[in-house]
Amino acid sequence: MATMVLTTLGGAVAGPAGAALGRIAGQAVDGTVFGGPARQGPRLRELQVQLSSYGTQISKLFGTMRVAGTVIWATDLREAAATSGKGAARTTRYSYTASFAVALSARPIRGIRRIWAEGKLLRGAAGDWKTRTGFRWYPGDEAQMPDPLIASLVGIGNAPAHRGMAYAVFEDLALADFGNRIPSLTFEVEADAAPMAVGTIVAALGGGAIRAGAVGPLLAGYAASGERVRDAVEAIVEPLGGWYAAEGDGIALRIGAGPARMLPDTALAVEAPAWRRPPGVPADVAIAYHDPARDYQAGVQQVVRPGGAGRMLRIELPAAMDAATAAGIAADRAAREGAARDVRTVALDWRAIDVAPGDRVTLSDDPGLWRVRRSRIEAMRITLELVRITSAGQAGRPATGTAQLAADVLTGRTALRLVELPGEDAGAVPWVGVVAAGTAPGWRRATLSVGSDADGWREIGDTAAAGVFGTVTVPPAPGSALVEDRASAVEVLLLHDGMMLDGIDAAAVDRGGNAALVGDEIIQFGSAVRIGPARWLLSRLWRGRRATEAAMATHRAGERFVLLDAATLRRIDGVGVGTPVGVVATGIDAADVATATVTPNGEWLVPPAPVHLSITTDGDGPLLRWVRRTRLFVPWRDGVDMPLVEEREAYRLSIVDAAGTLRSFELAEPQWRLADGTGPVTIEVRQIGTNGLSPPATLSYSPETSR
Repeated sequence: MATMVLTTLGGAVAGPAGAALGRIAGQAVDGTVFGGPARQGPRLRELQVQLSSYGTQISKLFGTMRVAGTVIWATDLREAAATSGKGAARTTRYSYTASFAVALSARPIRGIRRIWAEGKLLRGAAGDWKTRTGFRWYPGDEAQMPDPLIASLVGIGNAPAHRGMAYAVFEDLALADFGNRIPSLTFEVEADAAPMAVGTIVAALGGGAIRAGAVGPLLAGYAASGERVRDAVEAIVEPLGGWYAAEGDGIALRIGAGPARMLPDTALAVEAPAWRRPPGVPADVAIAYHDPARDYQAGVQQVVRPGGAGRMLRIELPAAMDAATAAGIAADRAAREGAARDVRTVALDWRAIDVAPGDRVTLSDDPGLWRVRRSRIEAMRITLELVRITSAGQAGRPATGTAQLAADVLTGRTALRLVELPGEDAGAVPWVGVVAAGTAPGWRRATLSVGSDADGWREIGDTAAAGVFGTVTVPPAPGSALVEDRASAVEVLLLHDGMMLDGIDAAAVDRGGNAALVGDEIIQFGSAVRIGPARWLLSRLWRGRRATEAAMATHRAGERFVLLDAATLRRIDGVGVGTPVGVVATGIDAADVATATVTPNGEWLVPPAPVHLSITTDGDGPLLRWVRRTRLFVPWRDGVDMPLVEEREAYRLSIVDAAGTLRSFELAEPQWRLADGTGPVTIEVRQIGTNGLSPPATLSYSPETSR
């Protein structure tokens, strides 16, 4: 308003020159009355959301700090399709990736430590990635070259090197964990090898204009920003009670105690005007800061002063430091607030003309240090306004609280097991189950490819959930497939201690729970007891499940143990009997590759061997009977018969007598009458299935022993 009035008045009185002078005078009045435009330096706030706006300021980082950064380049989402299965069972899975660059610091950095995506760790402290991505970072020096990915897409001559700015590039970051969009990222950036003193940071920001040395506390990290250098400097100097003083031809930053000048005894005390005294001392002083122990989330240290004025003084210090440092700063500030009312005004003669604002002084009649806040020269008389400099406050035990930190679990290396398992329907075709896991609990998934080096590899998508498998250290003894085996136990060593096994009751076992492949035998276990790190003892066994009783006598230490859980099995269809199936699993790291090969033998495509072969003798002679089984493994609810899933019911009976003569018959029912007078023979029965013969069931018969 004054600018407009005085400009008009000056123009009317003295023309254009008067208008210019009036405008200058008016601006001075406006600045005095209304103040200048509001300016802001860095503020303490919850970790910021990543931005991608033009004109966004890039902070200068000091020490080690967690920052969001600014997206400066990105591609469109990239879609990839992986197909598995054949015919009606054909399934196509789509996945999406994105490539982008994030600016981190307008000052060179030394490295990037952890990275968070949507608050969860994307890269751990050990440098391990939790999601598949390519990654490169540039330190921000003057020699760095353009990123090759950016150059390949925008042109070599058009790709900026971003010299003087540290940035990171993600190449094909998998987006499945983030809702198929680029996540909000924050980075733990190491700009310097160690914590830095406030004075060192101020000197660097001032570009040599401020002499600071290593004054002030050590800060673990600081992200300097603001419209002016002053804004960035004041954000960390003002909370510490720092001030500036003339030093030679420059300006020096001073904090706390230091060298002081003794004022002469001729100093005359003058009562300080009441309007210069500060308001009452606050009862509480709270310092808010970024705490590295809390993943750089905001922490607060508070000091309560007895006898305060009842108000709280909350100070935001937008820097990273430990809780003890913050508590010390809070105690110092509380002490300064208490001493701020201790103001003295002294008058000196002309010989003290070199005492300037910002100097530290001492008085002969009052111990302690004082800071010259103002000086006035009038009629050869030097008047100094002094404020007491307090010693460091006594900090109490810092409050740390309980932080909710993002879990940082190592992924380990990918491990792979291939198993050939029976189908669940009559038209079952050969298939292979893939069970994958990691050597550490943080493993999530791997990408599967099927094929061979000769025929090429075809990607079929990701693995299922992490499985549970390991090796057998103490195998079970031979047992029976007819009753629960309470005499034997199995001791297994899993891949890592994070893998768990649970005991279940008899009803859950009857529903098919806790099935596992031990060697080539499928068992079920009712009890699982942890006996050591990653070591488990399994008991209450049901043996030879799904017609694997032949493998009960083949166990050895070191054989495979695989928990059979549908949620952890990735099915590969379309395999051929006798044709090797190669599988490659590639983890999050491209160097994490696991391979396995299995040759399906088709054993689950034919009926299991008949059981309960017996010979009874009646008036018509010896009668051989047996009970067929089905390859469709369904619960035996009626206790009478199992469904026939073959094209017809048929059996092949082979009899070998003592002379070695072989006779074969094809039967349509599960019985056969031997002729009277039959001598000792070996009987073999196979069921004829749609896809082939079952394994044999044998019985040795001797008329003498059967009477």
